[in-house]
Amino acid sequence: MADIHLSQLALPVGGQEMISTRWWGMMCLIATEGILFVYLLFAYAYLGSQSPGAWPPAGPPELRLSLPDTLFLLSSSFLLGWGVRKGVNKERLQLALVGTFILGTIFLAVQGFEWAAKPFTLTTNAYSAIYFTVTGFHMIHVVVGLLILLVLLAWSVTGRLDRHPESAALGAIYWHFVDVVWIVVFTALYLVPRVS
Repeated sequence: MADIHLSQLALPVGGQEMISTRWWGMMCLIATEGILFVYLLFAYAYLGSQSPGAWPPAGPPELRLSLPDTLFLLSSSFLLGWGVRKGVNKERLQLALVGTFILGTIFLAVQGFEWAAKPFTLTTNAYSAIYFTVTGFHMIHVVVGLLILLVLLAWSVTGRLDRHPESAALGAIYWHFVDVVWIVVFTALYLVPRVS
């Protein structure tokens, strides 16, 4: 039997198949975080079904801030998709990353104004608790997405992204996930109470 010396072998760093280990890691992260939001929205629906009075107690939330805010977030997803398409140059990607970061930051700022305008606090009742919990967890995910965008921008400027081109696509997948989650949250918390 031949002796094998590990010091002479190159250990694999990424996936060896068509889809990399990083891609699978991102899919597992998205699946885990998606389940978290399923649980949160189930809790919202359960609390609503057990509520003795109207749900939400003060009527459906206003769309004055949340509807334009949703449009900002959706626009950011389209912009980032435009920037990470194959064959796109570095300047276009950097422009898309900066624009997406700005639109995401606007989304957070408007969400903060909406929180401040609410006539209730986290501890007012079950509705207020689940409202701030669901939207708060989403805001945390937006902040993580913004940090990812900043890292991708820095990598693009320094040339590191040239060695890891898949990273831009993975960052975009995470950002699109955050947007899809917001569409579901917006539908459940803002639109469904208007029709039920």
